[in-house]
Amino acid sequence: MTHDNRDTVEPTRRQYLKYGGAVVGGGLLAGCSGDADAGSKTATDSEPATATKTTTGDTTYTVEMAPAGEVEFEEPPESVTHYFPDYADMAVALGHGDSILSMGLPSRFHTDHYDELDGVSVDEKSITKLNGDSGIDKEIFYELDGDLHLIDPQWLVNNSFFGLEASDVEELSENVAPFVGNTIFRRTDGWHDYRYYTLYEAFEKVAAVHQERDRFTKLKELHDSVIADVQASLPAADARPNALLTFAAGDEPEKFYPYRVSDQGTNKKQFRDLGITDALAGTGIDGLSTTERGQIDYETMLEIDPDSILVRGHESKSRQEFVDTVLAFMKDHETASELTAVKNDMVFRGGPIYSGPLHHLFLLERYATGYFPDTYSGELFDRDELAAIITE
Repeated sequence: MTHDNRDTVEPTRRQYLKYGGAVVGGGLLAGCSGDADAGSKTATDSEPATATKTTTGDTTYTVEMAPAGEVEFEEPPESVTHYFPDYADMAVALGHGDSILSMGLPSRFHTDHYDELDGVSVDEKSITKLNGDSGIDKEIFYELDGDLHLIDPQWLVNNSFFGLEASDVEELSENVAPFVGNTIFRRTDGWHDYRYYTLYEAFEKVAAVHQERDRFTKLKELHDSVIADVQASLPAADARPNALLTFAAGDEPEKFYPYRVSDQGTNKKQFRDLGITDALAGTGIDGLSTTERGQIDYETMLEIDPDSILVRGHESKSRQEFVDTVLAFMKDHETASELTAVKNDMVFRGGPIYSGPLHHLFLLERYATGYFPDTYSGELFDRDELAAIITE
């Protein structure tokens, strides 16, 4: 089936979103060859989150985000095609959880934290899975027919196992909806040579898309207050442990994919906020990326002997369930049992691969109380206050 003539039908509201915006750089994927300093720019460096202007009597607004550039909107999108759970968490935080159409892998969109926020939820059963057994079928974007693709287009074309080409993304941007988004969860991909965003810089862009500036401001103020309170009581830097962050989904893991805590990706923010350092610093071991798929074993871990170990792939477990399975296996393992972290029960679930602003608050609390139980206990932020901002 082809859709080359889809753009010849009568223009719709969705097509206004497509054609109303001029893509910066002369093409949707122009950002792939951005300058080397792009990653160090701040949110205020000649890139406003949103700007408004009047066209033929109607107020429109634009949102600019690398690599896609500037996209013009007539009104906030009602339906959004997502790949990344961190961006979906942003949508929920802004009160637009019902706009979420899809996820790359819905199983990686962890939503248990919404249960603690009165009136906050997302309909997981309505979320379409984008990733298939043989990649991503371009047709699924036509079937979803979203008002916006909140997906970094470079992520789609630089992961060869998706099976999508730059021409496919260009076609979808012309025939279905524009792309806005930036891969922020890690910073280890060689192809990401355009600007990166911090969690709250990206969140501000999503707030601009949904026209939720006031709600974003309140959420950021709450975040900043929680961070200040937690960091005011942190132990001295030399009393904070290092961590080996890994991925191993089984209950009896023998091989691990390493991540770098020192990587500035957004899913390590809670560790940076707590001053947890990278056990792999100076080892020459790279972090997991699109091209780096190497693994390490317990012998390698023992050479490093980290103060703590964080194992991703276990977010469906409670702390106790993790202790009874993964940690129990390590304690009975001939080599793993020699690790300092295992002896000291300093082995934890590693958190979601993609974590948004709501995830982050709960993760900050989890690791503050887990790493420093003598300093922090109980709830470190007000659930009712957070829920009220989201649902007001």
